[in-house]
Amino acid sequence: MNRATRSHYNVRRGQCEAEWRGAAMAWWSTECPVRPKEQGWIDDSMRWLRDEFGDDPLATPVVLPTGEFFPSAYHGSEQDVRDLLDLLCAHMDVAPSRVTLKFYDESSHAGVLSTLPSYDAVPTGATTAGHYQRRDGQTVISIEASQAQRPVSLVATLAHELCHERLIGEYRLDPATRQDHEPLTDLLTVYLGLGVFSANAAHEFHGHATGWRSTRTGYLTEPMYGYALARYARLRGETRPAWMKRLDTNPRAAMKQGLRHLRLDA
Repeated sequence: MNRATRSHYNVRRGQCEAEWRGAAMAWWSTECPVRPKEQGWIDDSMRWLRDEFGDDPLATPVVLPTGEFFPSAYHGSEQDVRDLLDLLCAHMDVAPSRVTLKFYDESSHAGVLSTLPSYDAVPTGATTAGHYQRRDGQTVISIEASQAQRPVSLVATLAHELCHERLIGEYRLDPATRQDHEPLTDLLTVYLGLGVFSANAAHEFHGHATGWRSTRTGYLTEPMYGYALARYARLRGETRPAWMKRLDTNPRAAMKQGLRHLRLDA
């Protein structure tokens, strides 16, 4: 192991140890895993989403990375991404004919994208994984090309952009007047059953030739996803759902902590 590789390994090991320490502290705590302001926003927003979309989404299966939900082999081609988009459209009640799919390269288009009316700045350290636009009555979803090689992140990104369609395309909110529309869009992925993917994509580590790279996708933190998923489970009448084991360590720990907190707060 050369010096550069050893250095990246040590950094990654330290990050993993920090994650496990944080998760271990959350396993038994009954405090809410998020701050009061975040808890209030999630509670209020989940009530708003329930008023807007009704209880039907709560009765549908939670989408998981299994053959039951994704029966076809995936190789990362543009057609594979389109097929995946159509599958998610069916689950999220969006007509595929309403959506045009495009791809872009973040490294070469960042300057151009920032000039578009629909462009939104993302949090520090986050990636511009996708973009949503309305053009001449048609919805255009643009996906950063490298997402095709990261299936979990790709599903989370497509779900987020389709939630824009459910909110903006169906005129349920005006992003010009609602400043929290981006995190609300992430929260809708939870309410529509895609929260496992969104939570797992919120903070990912990727191995490459010289070590590891950390990326953040989305507008909610892992603890916020964990608490939102706990709220979602309670709305579904679930106290210890089997699908929780599909979550990565940090969001799973936050969800368990959120469920304990909600039981005490009931």
